[in-house]
Amino acid sequence: MIALAKISQIPEILLLTDACRIAMEANGIYQWTTQYPSKTAFEKDMERNELFILQLDNEIVGCIVVSLFMDKEYKTVDWLTESTKNYYIHRLAVHPKHQGKGFAQRLMDFGENFARENNALSVRLDTFSQNKRNQKFYEQRGYTRLGDIFFPQQSEHPFHCYELVL
Repeated sequence: MIALAKISQIPEILLLTDACRIAMEANGIYQWTTQYPSKTAFEKDMERNELFILQLDNEIVGCIVVSLFMDKEYKTVDWLTESTKNYYIHRLAVHPKHQGKGFAQRLMDFGENFARENNALSVRLDTFSQNKRNQKFYEQRGYTRLGDIFFPQQSEHPFHCYELVL
């Protein structure tokens, strides 16, 4: 079941994203840090009703942020659609012990359908340039790779921006 997250679930969500960070680092992917994603970021997501969780038998196995908020870093990207009504996917995570079971697909289906139901022009996101698995995942879903942006506090490597026109 996918539902809005509750404030009481943030500790479990942070354990989930930290498990993802550790698993990525074990594969040489330094996409997330011990400071990101943060409790503060998830609290802001919750304030805007944008943080959703996927639960299985009362365990949070994944999360996704579906947001109308455009980060300032995205303003330099030559997007395919006007920047008027677009949804942005952030902090998509599935616990490593549950990866490979289609949960990321379910979360993305949810986010894309949410955007469609709210008459969005597109869905936009970024993924780490060193994370080839994620790039393939989004490209197979029909996303178009556009420009690169940088989050220097996270990595010296760029993040690729993608857009799916609805």
